Amino acid sequence: MRFPSSIFVSVSLFTAETTAALYLSSTYRSAGDQIWQGLTLLFTLVPSVLVQLTLTFIHRDLSRDRPLILLLHILQLGPIVRCLEAFCIYGSVGRVEEPYVSITRKKQMPRRGQAEEVERQVGQAEGKLFTHRAAFARTSVIQAFLGSAPQLTLQLYICVLQQGVSIGRGTLMVISLLSIVYGALRCNILAIKIKYDDYEVDVRPMAYVCIFLWRSFEIATRVVVLVLFSSVLQLWILPVVLLNFLVFFLYPWILFWQSHSPFPENIEKTLTRVGTTIVLCMLTFLYAGINMFCWSAVQVKLSDPDLINKSQNWYRMAVYYMLRFVENALLLLLWYIYKTDIYKFICAPLLVLQLLVAYAIAIFFMLVFYQFCHPCRRLFSSSMTQGLWDCSSLLCLMCSSGSPQKRPMVKEAPTPSAPKEPATQRPHDTASDSTDDMPNNTTYDMLNDTTFDTPNEMDSNIGGGINGDISHGVPCTV
Repeated sequence: MRFPSSIFVSVSLFTAETTAALYLSSTYRSAGDQIWQGLTLLFTLVPSVLVQLTLTFIHRDLSRDRPLILLLHILQLGPIVRCLEAFCIYGSVGRVEEPYVSITRKKQMPRRGQAEEVERQVGQAEGKLFTHRAAFARTSVIQAFLGSAPQLTLQLYICVLQQGVSIGRGTLMVISLLSIVYGALRCNILAIKIKYDDYEVDVRPMAYVCIFLWRSFEIATRVVVLVLFSSVLQLWILPVVLLNFLVFFLYPWILFWQSHSPFPENIEKTLTRVGTTIVLCMLTFLYAGINMFCWSAVQVKLSDPDLINKSQNWYRMAVYYMLRFVENALLLLLWYIYKTDIYKFICAPLLVLQLLVAYAIAIFFMLVFYQFCHPCRRLFSSSMTQGLWDCSSLLCLMCSSGSPQKRPMVKEAPTPSAPKEPATQRPHDTASDSTDDMPNNTTYDMLNDTTFDTPNEMDSNIGGGINGDISHGVPCTV
């Protein structure tokens, strides 16, 4: 059993960021900056409450008689208690023989076109530890994009206005940036495990390095661009943020409405329709918060039973990064035009060039990850390079069709028609006709060479990333 290091990192970042934010808010209070103090506390307490609710919902504490745990969650101490509980479970593994185990079946990565199925016994302790890992993976994403990202933007904005960085503010900014990057990394790993839940996924260290560099450059560039634009055009930053947020918040609901699918009822049996709607709104709210700062690896699909789109569309990713690059360039151009005297000691053209190059570097590491370091790249039905090339070709075709070209009308000379061959001498080539008419699809999915009737007990039963309990196990006596 693996050491629960991800749980320790999540709780450490949560505790460190909360402590640094409370200390910084006390310094704002001493200095008389009540507005900065209120915003700092707001971006600390709201995600903390959401984290407590998420842990309570995943562990289903409301339907269990655990008043002490609920009290600790109300006191905002839930992550610390859950971390201690996970370490106690890890320390007790192997000491007592468990009378009940579950059998999980997973396929290994295909080699030479074949995927072998491997069975493994999972005890109750390991199942509980897996539930803790799944819960903290989701809370890390919530903390990162609903708490750390707004907090980092706020503190960097204050630094620009005051033209200085204090020790407390700098510490909080560093912790917030690490929390955002770690949350984005967990989001990538979570998306891989949900999409390929039938396979045994092994993420290599080089993949972690590529994701870390990709997300670091992407998020840092986005935050700096938003801060620079808001420092010179305070009133216009609100429409920009609201437009971005509403587009990504409403996009999953528009696709759900177009699909004419029934309302999802399988999220939680105890939830009413109103409760299910609230959970779906919170999910799309988080989805919009992620896309505000970076590309969300987990694509929400409300018409799917798991609420997650398990196919990766290269067109959607390419369009997102092209539009985001254009938006960042436009915001930087407006900042360059309307910049004030506080930037007189900064070489503005060089700063604009550095930010655009940094975002291009983020895209480069993203391409390296999907092309060489993705743990399931053997399951891609088409390569990423080919997909992006087809996407660019399609965009060029759309642009060229939008502007009609004037060509001189030239009357072609009639050509003699070739004599027709009899049907008996010319067999019909069905293979070539069918392949010529097939559309070019750049979406990759999982290979379905072998179909198994037994579902995956470890990842597919999380309810599309909502619940982390292990169920549907095959009981056997040890």
